[in-house]
Amino acid sequence: MIPPRAPVPGVSVPPPRRRDRRGRGMRGPLLPPTAPANRSRSEQFDDVVVDAIELVERSWAKQLRGTEFAVEDVPPSDPAPWEDGGVPLGRCFPADSGRPARIVVYRHPVEARSFDADDLQDLVRDVVVEQVAHLLARSPEEIDPHYSGGL
Repeated sequence: MIPPRAPVPGVSVPPPRRRDRRGRGMRGPLLPPTAPANRSRSEQFDDVVVDAIELVERSWAKQLRGTEFAVEDVPPSDPAPWEDGGVPLGRCFPADSGRPARIVVYRHPVEARSFDADDLQDLVRDVVVEQVAHLLARSPEEIDPHYSGGL
């Protein structure tokens, strides 16, 4: 084994080479930050959920005032007592002791059940409509006349 060289006083050692081997400068981003394709899957999913909420709030804004909407990646491992087997796609938490009502949509289970972007939009809309219907004690068809119920 050859021992490493000791530094020679007065002689400067060039810095180690990095990605700029040919003097073209450092690489920049492939897409500008404002390009739609630069958004992550979770950001795109959030946009789909916001669109579905806006659709429902057009007709039910007064009844949904103060309701919080959230997106979580996966549901907690302990199911609610009223949930039978299977993975929930969303959950409704009624207002309780000073806390506002909350509707949660679970991203990974919804994405796993959708085939493409159009199916994802339909499924998210159905999940939001079902949870709003549960919160307001109404039928999903009453909340959204275009409810398909094909979960």
